[in-house]
Parts: sequence; structure tokens; C-alpha cells
Amino acid sequence: MIATNIWFWVGFIAFVLAMLSLDLGVFNRTPHVVKAREALVWTSVWVGLALVFAGGLAVFADRQAALTFLTGYVIEESLSVDNIFVIVLIFQYFAVPAQYQHRVLFWGILGALVMRGLFIGLGAALLAKFEWIIYIFGALLVVTGIRMAVKGDEEFDGEQNPVVKFVRKVVPLTDGYRGKHFFSIENGKRHATPLLLVLMLVEATDLIFAVDSIPAIFGITRDPFIVFTSNIFAVMGLRSLFFLLAHVVTKFHLLKYGLAFILTFVGAKMLLESWIHIPILLSLGVVVGVLAASIVASLVWPAPKSEGKTGSMFGS
Repeated sequence: MIATNIWFWVGFIAFVLAMLSLDLGVFNRTPHVVKAREALVWTSVWVGLALVFAGGLAVFADRQAALTFLTGYVIEESLSVDNIFVIVLIFQYFAVPAQYQHRVLFWGILGALVMRGLFIGLGAALLAKFEWIIYIFGALLVVTGIRMAVKGDEEFDGEQNPVVKFVRKVVPLTDGYRGKHFFSIENGKRHATPLLLVLMLVEATDLIFAVDSIPAIFGITRDPFIVFTSNIFAVMGLRSLFFLLAHVVTKFHLLKYGLAFILTFVGAKMLLESWIHIPILLSLGVVVGVLAASIVASLVWPAPKSEGKTGSMFGS
């Protein structure tokens, strides 16, 4: 464990809040379409900040802490690619205008930061009190990895989605978008716009992915500070990564098998850790190697072109 005190946590959270304020208040004050160049710049910024943070851990803690952080960060970042694919389907289905997609992702990721913080705190507390829970986490990851490998690709069906049904029951919806707004006054009454519905779906999607990703990081380390920071860096970079990969993510059709292998590998590591110790450098090598192999294989053996198109609910 890194010998952190409360000021480490306060400083890191203050840094995250400052970056979010800078993002929405300065660079993205006006809704606009995020181009690939802008997305590449911001993705580079977040990856660079993560590497600087790892370097700081190497200097002020030790090399092991830095490698552990990097392993956790790579796992979380890679799992977010699967998250991006689902968000792409949601945006396509609801025909979210390109200039408002960043706004949805900003507030969605803000909610994700809070949810993941709570999940990590709960997971750390449970592991500290009940050591055997690590085996439940491990078994969950193995089962999830196997399911990911064997299940077919699914299309998003908004009409049958439980989140969509729930939101429609509790709040009236407008018949279309109202600019960048999540709510609108219609005939003297407050209505939610489809943008709020999409935001709720993004939040629900991240909640589902967090059930996989947070146990995975606990399979690498029990240090709450490394678990939290690696998770937050990955989540903060998700928006720019989305705009960078949104149009090409479907080309990586074999990536899900790589992610399935990584989840199964980490789960098996958790189940066998009492008998077999896998060095963190080897774990990092396996994760990076499997990711690279699945991406290269996707490009070498492209998926057959699919007919048909994801339906849209609010026009094009």
C-alpha cells in the first residue's frame, strides 16, 4: 500500500474537478462537433497525464506502484472501448446531434466518477473485512469473460430497454430535442428531452461496465489509491477516446475476445493468488500483448460487412 494521507486524496480530487471545470467552462463552453484532431489532442493529454502520474509514483513511492498503476490503467482503458461501442449504438438509435454528444458524455462521466468512487470505497471496505470476497470477484470476472467470448453481438433496442421504460413512466418526454437542454417547459409543464433519456442510458451503461472493471482492478492491487486513480484517469479520458474511436470501433471486431481473455486472466489470477504469484510486470505484458494482438488481428481479418442499419427514434 502507498502511504497516502487525506491530502493525497484531496489534491487528486481537486485536480479532477479543476480539469472538469476547464473542460466545460473554457474549452467546450459552446456546443460543437468534436473533430478527430481535437479528440486526438485530448486523448494524448489524458494519456500523457496518466504517464506523468505513473512517473510521480515511481519517484515518490516505488517502481512497483508505478507498474501497478499502469496495469490497472491499461485494463480500465481497454474495457472502456467496449463501453464506447454501446454508447455509439445508443447515440445512433436516438440520433443524438453531433454537437450535443460531448455534453451528454460530460455529465454522464461526471456521474460515473461519483458511482465508481462509491463502488471502489465499498469494494475496498469489503475486502478489508472479508478477505474471501476476492474469490467472488475472481469468479465473477471468469464468468463474465467466458460470456463475453461466447455471446454474439447485440443490437440496442430502445423500445425494450428497461431504463427507457422507467424514464418514460416517471417523467413526460418531449417529442424531439430542444437544443442542448435536458429539460424543457411545454404548455406550462416541465418535460424531459430525449437528451436526458440518453444521459440516463449512458449512466446505466457505465454502471454495468463498472461491475466488471472495478473487480478487475482489485485483481491487480488492493491499494485503494491506485484503484481509484487508475479508474478515474481511464474514465476522464473516455470522452476524447469516444470521439477518436466512434467511427472505427466497429472495425475492432476481435477486440471483445481480447477483453474476454483479459477478464478471465485477471479473474483466474485472483482465484489462484494464494498459490501462484504472477509478477505485475508479467501481468502488464499479458494485458498489452493481448490487446495489441486482438486489434492487429481485427485489421488483418476484417469482419464481413453487415447489411442493415441501427434504427433511429428521433430522425437523422
